[in-house]
Amino acid sequence: MSVLDIRLYGDPVLRRKADPIDEFDGDLKELAEDMVDTMYEADGVGLAAPQIGLSVRILVADADHAEDRSTARVFINPEILEADGTWKMEEGCLSIPGIRADVVRPERIVVKYLDLDGNEHTEEMHEMWARVLQHEIDHLDGKLFIDYLSQIKKTLIKRTLKELEEEARAYLAELEAEEDEDGNGAARSS
Repeated sequence: MSVLDIRLYGDPVLRRKADPIDEFDGDLKELAEDMVDTMYEADGVGLAAPQIGLSVRILVADADHAEDRSTARVFINPEILEADGTWKMEEGCLSIPGIRADVVRPERIVVKYLDLDGNEHTEEMHEMWARVLQHEIDHLDGKLFIDYLSQIKKTLIKRTLKELEEEARAYLAELEAEEDEDGNGAARSS
């Protein structure tokens, strides 16, 4: 398995609507395993494909954050069918390090998704699982948790966001240089 680089705020892939997945093969399973490894290595509870530079609709999550990684789950082409209740809680994001803020989200959702074999599931999620899935599905739709913040809060974090944008630009320039050098578009991993 591989630990992949996490894209930072300012990378355009984080603002694109991701494409649905229609091929369920060994490559997809390997991607899911790499995403789980990356999520745990970064001490996260969720990770969406755009956060590793891929604009496809897959996310991994472990709202229980089990020490043995036994509760990690994969959701492909997820879609929220129902949502109700409200729950305010502080959130952070692996793509926006150093920033945390309260976000109000529905407390309960019903989500439809595919598993790694392409089987469809519909499941009701509550509290932390509901929150993590909503946060990660937002990534698949090109939204970030900071989009929910008031203008005042956005102003307060402006400097940090600017620094992250600069770091993202430098990383993308490095990737482009490596692709030009390699001629095959291979990206580095840490």
